[in-house]
Amino acid sequence: MLLKDHAKLMQAILVSGEVIGRKKLQKMIYIAKKVDFPFHERFQFHFYGPYSEELTTRVEELCNMGFLNEVKEKKGGYYQYRYTLTDTGKEFLSLNEVEMPNLQDCFINMNEQNARFLELVSTVLFFDNLSKEEVTDKVFTLKSSQRYTLTEIDEAYQYIETLKGKIQ
Repeated sequence: MLLKDHAKLMQAILVSGEVIGRKKLQKMIYIAKKVDFPFHERFQFHFYGPYSEELTTRVEELCNMGFLNEVKEKKGGYYQYRYTLTDTGKEFLSLNEVEMPNLQDCFINMNEQNARFLELVSTVLFFDNLSKEEVTDKVFTLKSSQRYTLTEIDEAYQYIETLKGKIQ
């Protein structure tokens, strides 16, 4: 299927119901990729943790195709984006099935977390080749402005295990 990666992204948003925030969507897709869902977007480490230019482009393309609805809302001093699938998007997905068992369980769970926590989880996963001690140092250095605690880092590790458990 030509739009296979687009369809996977649409499926992720569909099972989430609605995703609020571009950063949150980026983190959810990255975390899903790292716990073995077949997302293929390339990510680099960025100011807010792992970020994918490809994913940003894909979201824009889906909006332009009328498959994805993006609502821009003013929230205090900044804009926030809400993503939902359009009826056209739902129809497309019903004709182009995406096989990703347990996707809904994981995405609903991630969607219930706040973006700050997902940023921590995705940062921990980005450095998953390092020891927990080294990862903790990276978090304290790279994410000093977020003031994460050791308890939160432990929670992030537990959360990753919980998600991996949902996939088996």
